[in-house]
Amino acid sequence: MRGARGVDERLITWPGGRCQPARPGTPWLEAAAAAGVSIPTGCLGGSCGACEIEVNGEIVRACVAVVPHGKAAGLMVAVAVDPHW
Repeated sequence: MRGARGVDERLITWPGGRCQPARPGTPWLEAAAAAGVSIPTGCLGGSCGACEIEVNGEIVRACVAVVPHGKAAGLMVAVAVDPHW
């Protein structure tokens, strides 16, 4: 998918069905904030797991991961809920 400036973007489908484009390399927390989605955080260093999200079936830690590059335009995100947070 090409954005308004001709830059490749990934279309992200967030919980609740909201779709929002984001550039590959954008931190997940930044992409979520732009979409109005709140992802819980703890350590912000990737060790505690509070920010885990599921992206197309793969668990990633949003505080240290970025929107991936890839050929497929769409990404489906689910926010993992940890009962300890």
